[in-house]
Amino acid sequence: MAIAIVVLSIVPSGGAPEAKSTSAGHYAMVAGYRMYYEEYGRGAPVVLLHGGLNTIAGSFARQIPVLARRYRVIAVEQVGHGHTPDVQMPFTYPQMADDTAEFLRQLKIAPADVVGWSDGGIIALVLARRHPELVRRLVVSGVNVNLEGQRPEDVRALREGSDAPAPPTTGAAGDANDAQRPTVAEKVRQLWLTPMVLDQSDLARIVAPVLVVAGDHDVIRLEHTVEIFEALPHAELCILPGTGHDTFQSAARTLNPLILRFLEEPAVSDR
Repeated sequence: MAIAIVVLSIVPSGGAPEAKSTSAGHYAMVAGYRMYYEEYGRGAPVVLLHGGLNTIAGSFARQIPVLARRYRVIAVEQVGHGHTPDVQMPFTYPQMADDTAEFLRQLKIAPADVVGWSDGGIIALVLARRHPELVRRLVVSGVNVNLEGQRPEDVRALREGSDAPAPPTTGAAGDANDAQRPTVAEKVRQLWLTPMVLDQSDLARIVAPVLVVAGDHDVIRLEHTVEIFEALPHAELCILPGTGHDTFQSAARTLNPLILRFLEEPAVSDR
């Protein structure tokens, strides 16, 4: 049976410095476009997958310095996000997972531990389902696998366009094509309205251990997070108190030690 972990208090001290340098940036040709990635540290590979309309630094600035002390950290920016250019096609979770799989094979860094936030967490689950040989362990936060996982009012606002997502930015002039940003934001809105990403049988076939994380005030319904946790055959659950969707940012002091503890456990096949 899966083991549930509920965090009951916030660890008050020991925050790590934020990642600031982009000098570790590189590009790989994936599916006909240049995928941007950054590398830090040495050791076993840990792949970071950012949130929708976000970037490496925006999602994982507080995790990279901590993880890089023990691991080789490889953080990618998905198509149309950050430093990676857009392409002439809709965004889909399966395609982004397949692109990530191609990237991992090119760099010969699999099997890897994968840490994903929001859309990055969804991509991580799809990656583990479609390419299980590439994934050792998963940490996912703020994920949903169907529209019912979002709050009804949020889905309604997305459909009406009254709560359209903000265009992405890298935070550095010249890193992204300004003219593409409204197009990317609309493509992400359509991505978020995807009716089904994975069903219960898909989740049941994910063999990698998964740490499922959410804030107790997450935009993803808590009941949906528990449903995902219960469907996975090798999962642990972490609900962060007093926390919204931005778990990796606002609750880093609590979450980082839990991630390290989870990644240090052997894979199922190693036991």
